[in-house]
Amino acid sequence: MYDIIIIGAGTAGLSAAIYGLRAGKTVLVLEEKNYGGQIINTPEVENYPGIKNISGFEFATNLYEQAIALGAKVVYEKAEGIVNSVDTKKVITSSKEYEGRSVIIATGAKNRPLGLPREKELIGAGVSYCATCDGAFFRGKDVAVVGGGNTALEDASFLSNYCNKVYLIHRRNEFRGENKLVEKLSAKDNVEFVMDSKVVALHGDNRLEAITVENVKTGASKSLEVSGIFVAIGQMPSNEAFGELIDLDDLGYVCATEDCTTKVDGIFTAGDCRTKAVRQLTTAAADGAVAGLRASEYVG
Repeated sequence: MYDIIIIGAGTAGLSAAIYGLRAGKTVLVLEEKNYGGQIINTPEVENYPGIKNISGFEFATNLYEQAIALGAKVVYEKAEGIVNSVDTKKVITSSKEYEGRSVIIATGAKNRPLGLPREKELIGAGVSYCATCDGAFFRGKDVAVVGGGNTALEDASFLSNYCNKVYLIHRRNEFRGENKLVEKLSAKDNVEFVMDSKVVALHGDNRLEAITVENVKTGASKSLEVSGIFVAIGQMPSNEAFGELIDLDDLGYVCATEDCTTKVDGIFTAGDCRTKAVRQLTTAAADGAVAGLRASEYVG
């Protein structure tokens, strides 16, 4: 029996673990894949208060090691459901069951696909959702990045150091990301902005060879010969397994306000998986602190 079971070992989940452990509670963290969440793939983090510059991998590793040193137990199993009772919560995984007095859902979010024919087929053969993971394979080649937020801008900047040409494709006429990143990209000779446009087709036999881009205002289309396309158009939550117990919004995010509580007593949520206006590293850590303390108070 654990005081707190946390589902997800990203920034929010590990921050919640740290606060729960410092409150003297026993904590189990369940993680489907690897610790760190999305931030682990970011080459440089420059907007976390108090840390001038750090890689996402180093940040996540420091957080993980801090939680382990405080006594967190991390088990790599996928949570497939929660059974609620008056005194305890039972988390069902792919291989066993774990009992806790409270649960924090911190499942984060996963990359949103373009939804185009052959997209899944070409994953690993030109289609990627992680520039820092796969960018080096496209050294000296022409590639495209799709998206308009910070992730897309950071991906384009990273790829411009390796690739011959980087097309940055966004369906609107202005980027949603930070102006500083846009200015940095504008100064690069090998980066071209393709605005008011969307990708409508992927071409190539065994590997990606070209994409068709359509202007959303005029309907005009053109072909871009690229060896790779990096998709950064947002994320989707992974909360389907808990939808019968807690409220989810139309997009699948856990319904919760800044207090990180759900409609079920003893079940809390934190990070990118919940309804919120801002999804940043700082807000994930803040959610983790709030949820960890609320769970600790609930347990008593």
